Amino acid sequence: MKFVDRNDINQALETLKSGGLLLYPTDTIWGIGCDATNPEAVAKVFALKGRTQEKSLIVLLHNENQLSSYVQEIPEVAYQLIEYNERPLTIVYSKAKNLAPNAVAEDGSIGIRIVNHPFCEQLLQRFRKPLISTSANISGEASPKSFDDISEAVKEGVDYIAAYGRQEKGDGQSSTIMKLDPSGKFEFIRK
Repeated sequence: MKFVDRNDINQALETLKSGGLLLYPTDTIWGIGCDATNPEAVAKVFALKGRTQEKSLIVLLHNENQLSSYVQEIPEVAYQLIEYNERPLTIVYSKAKNLAPNAVAEDGSIGIRIVNHPFCEQLLQRFRKPLISTSANISGEASPKSFDDISEAVKEGVDYIAAYGRQEKGDGQSSTIMKLDPSGKFEFIRK
């Protein structure tokens, strides 16, 4: 595991606690994030991206034990999918709860990924709340494969940029997205 600077995490935490926007590396691509329970912070994400609120966002958690705090009905198969998936997996659950209303899709669903990344894991463990994670680009532009690909508009629009991972060249691979209904039936939205 690569070393994560405590000061970097502390500054990211302060940004999240104050309702600010964070630019940070994830287990997929660089993301724009905020406190997923703070509607004002979530609104700032939509504004920065120039994205309509009809498009839903993804939420990151650091382990599957937190799911029951944010989803009303979790099919048992969800835990197996999380455990055995080899790539980052975002699961869209039907009935979200305890999240900012503007983070949840109009139909009440929410996409959640259990993140496997040193910076995100430490940040989430210390923050003790879910994080919004959306690609670090303006809506309609290509998702950045590395920190260097992120536009100046995004960099200037956030309150803190994580130092961790700036030198790494990611593969730019987004997560697999799967919609899972309470019965356990699922469909792939993005492979």
